[in-house]
Amino acid sequence: MTAPDDLPLEKRIKRHVIGKPHDFFAVTAPGFEALCLAELAALGLNGRAVSGGVEVAGRLRDGWLADLGLGSASRILMRAHAFQAVHFSELERQVGAFAWELFLKPGTLRKINVTTHRCRLHHTDAIAERVRDGIERRLRPFGGAGPGAVGQQVFVRGARDRFTVSIDSSGDNLYLRGVKTHPGRAPLRETIAAAALLRGGFTGAETLVDPMCGTGTFSLEAALIAKNIPPGWFRDFAFTGWPGFRPRRWDHLRRKTSEAFTVLSSPRIFASDIDPEACRALEAGLQAHGLSDAASVACLDFFELDPRGICDRPGILVINPPYGRRLGKTSESRELTRAILARIREHYPGWAFILLAPAGRDLPLVGLPVEVYPFFHGGLNVNVAVGRVTAPRVAG
Repeated sequence: MTAPDDLPLEKRIKRHVIGKPHDFFAVTAPGFEALCLAELAALGLNGRAVSGGVEVAGRLRDGWLADLGLGSASRILMRAHAFQAVHFSELERQVGAFAWELFLKPGTLRKINVTTHRCRLHHTDAIAERVRDGIERRLRPFGGAGPGAVGQQVFVRGARDRFTVSIDSSGDNLYLRGVKTHPGRAPLRETIAAAALLRGGFTGAETLVDPMCGTGTFSLEAALIAKNIPPGWFRDFAFTGWPGFRPRRWDHLRRKTSEAFTVLSSPRIFASDIDPEACRALEAGLQAHGLSDAASVACLDFFELDPRGICDRPGILVINPPYGRRLGKTSESRELTRAILARIREHYPGWAFILLAPAGRDLPLVGLPVEVYPFFHGGLNVNVAVGRVTAPRVAG
C-alpha cells in the first residue's frame, strides 16, 4: 500500500493507517500457537494459528490490545509491505517507493531483522542494509527524530522470493512485563510461565502453591491473572512512537481495562522458597506493584510444607525445580525430581500440578498421569508436565 503524496501527512495517516484494518502477527514460541489463539479469542479478536504464531486482522487498537493482553506471545508485528523480488534493484525500488512516513517517524529506526527461506536474495546483512537505506531515504524529507523519540525495529521475512516487511509494535520482548526486577540464575521467561499456567488450567480463582518460587515468575504471573491485570500493564510499547498513535485512545483503552481489575480479600497464590533473599525480593516486587492481596510469600522448604496448612481443598501445585545451570549434574536433577514426585504423591492427593523438568529424562511418573508439552528454555529442551494426583481410595 502506497498512499498518495499530494495530501497532508496527517490526513494520509488518518485515512490509510488509523482508518483501515491491518494484518498483525503474534509471534510465539513453537507449541504456544493454540494457547495464543485462545487468548486472542478471550480478547474478542479472531485469529488463525500458523507455525510460529497467530495471524489476526484488526484496527490499530486491536494491535495495542494484543500487546497489552497476551501472556504467551513474544511480540506483535504489524504487516506493512509485501512484494516479490529476485534482484537487489527490485528490492531497493519496492522499499524506497513505500510510504514509510505513515508508519515510522524519521530518525527512529534502530534495527532491521532479516530471515530468508529459499530466496535468491539470501544475504541477510545485504538485505538489511538496503531496507534501511530505502526507509531512511524515504523518511529524510519529513524531518528528524524529536525529543523522547521511541526506537523502532523492522522485521523482514523472505520466503520463495516474496518479502514481507513488518513493524514491531512491542519493542522489548513481551516476556519483559515490567514487574520482576530481581534477576536469578537462568530465570524462567514469563511467557513460558503464562503458557504453563494456561495448560494447567489456572484461571485465577483456584488456590495456587508455588513452593520453589525462586525469582517468582509463576507467582507474579498468577497474581496478575487472579487480579485480572493484563500482562503488559506495567510496561511500555514501541507503538507509542508511531505516527498513527493516539494517546487519548490508548488512555481510554487502559481505563476500560482497569475497570475489570479485582481486589482480593485474601491471597490465592502462596509462594515459598528456601532462599530468604529470593523471598524478600519477590515480596518487595508484589508490594511495589499492588499484588500483595493476591500472593503471599514465606521462607519454607518444599519438603517440610504441608498443604493442609494453606487450604482445606485441593488446588494447583506449580513446581519449577532447579535444573541445568541452576543445579549442575544431571544425576542431581534426576534425584531431586524423584524426591519431588514422591512428596507430591504422598502429600497432595487430588491436587492438579504443573511440573517443569528437562526433556529426555526417564521421570518416575508412576501414579501421576500427565500430559507433556515440550518447549525450549535457557539452552535446554524442557517439558511442562501437567496432571492431577490421584487421591487414595478409601476402603469401604
